[in-house]
Amino acid sequence: MQQWETTFNQLIDALLPQLQANEALTVELVAEESQFTRFNQAKVRQTGNIENGALTLTLMGNERSTTETVTFTGDKTVDWPLLLTALETLRAELPQLPTDPYLVLPEGDAQSREVYEGQLLTPDRVAPALMPPLQGLDAAGLYAGGRAARAYADSAGQHHWFETSTFTVDYSLFTPAGQAVKGTYAGREWKDAAYADTLATSKALLSQMAQPPKTMERGQYRTYFAPAAVAELMTMLSWGGIGEASIRRGGSALGALQRQEKTLSPHLHLTEDFTLGQVPRFNQYGELAPLTMPLITAGELGNTLVSARTAKEYGIPSTYAEGGEYLRSPALAPGTLTDEDILTALDTGLYVSNLHYLNWSDRPKGRITGMTRYACFWVEKGQIIAPIENLRFDESLYNFWGTHLMTLTKSVQFIPEVGSYGYRDLGGTLVPGMLVDNFAYTL
Repeated sequence: MQQWETTFNQLIDALLPQLQANEALTVELVAEESQFTRFNQAKVRQTGNIENGALTLTLMGNERSTTETVTFTGDKTVDWPLLLTALETLRAELPQLPTDPYLVLPEGDAQSREVYEGQLLTPDRVAPALMPPLQGLDAAGLYAGGRAARAYADSAGQHHWFETSTFTVDYSLFTPAGQAVKGTYAGREWKDAAYADTLATSKALLSQMAQPPKTMERGQYRTYFAPAAVAELMTMLSWGGIGEASIRRGGSALGALQRQEKTLSPHLHLTEDFTLGQVPRFNQYGELAPLTMPLITAGELGNTLVSARTAKEYGIPSTYAEGGEYLRSPALAPGTLTDEDILTALDTGLYVSNLHYLNWSDRPKGRITGMTRYACFWVEKGQIIAPIENLRFDESLYNFWGTHLMTLTKSVQFIPEVGSYGYRDLGGTLVPGMLVDNFAYTL
């Protein structure tokens, strides 16, 4: 990675003098050295290491912009000709494009360098660490771990480097009938005991799946949502929720909250928290976000995600969001409910481990639809009675994060991003579990 950082800096130093007087340029790097190990039936089926990198150049001039991506090898003699060719291609394309009145040109001289070391499994240690706790189980999943880098530089003088070492284990445990319990283990420091504890929790749920499933009637049920389910709900705020552009255009789920027409629970505190060191603080414009920024405090909307483009369009200050105005490092504050008291507090209702297929059914009203998934149970008087058949829900966030939110757990869990299409995803969501009264299930 040091070679990659050195090469990136050398390329930027050589490339910027090639610009003409009326041109502006940004360069973004994504790179990784990762170990991937895939397993099923508690046996390793595929393993290997990859080294992958790409540079994205955006050339701007005369209110126009165009983008080109080239391979980054870390070898300057290989990468430099590719960059020069890309620059010439962009120059040829630029005059052919329509003008953009809200184009954001690079400005400022922000600089940053963040490197987060980790203690990861060496390639030869991955299988010996993963497999023993899975013996005797029908288990499938993927280990992905290694070092990743993100970088940015532009013609205005902004320059950022972010590097981290992380891993994720994304796994499912199956019953003979094909029912599954899903779990994740992630971090920057591998600990055998923590991995075993995570699996133990999943194994306990798996043992409860052996009973015949219970078919539930549509209706409203008190529901406990485990952190993984809460994280799924939280992702919806990145899709037309907390972005300022969506609010301004009338399509945001939080528009009513901003206008103070609706309220959320005073228990709800949402923050963008970059102290976790999971993702870079700089964005595609080279802006450097503060380490923490409160978004929702005691149920009230304090800040929205405002990109530089939205700021320019509406004449308002940027809050250093990405162009898509999505959450990058969200953290939901814990409550007071202990893990030992979850079932007692639930009393009678549903225990929901996971959700999927989420979508807005009515975004301006904050209504979300989706389905339960994996290891969800019917609970009576604090005792798990039976797993349930999957249910569809349709509910407003102004209910489950508002009037019907009873409490949040004292413990929080980091739910990682586990995608690996193109590049291994970074980041995730830090969330507690939550107990909700009268959650609406439609099927």
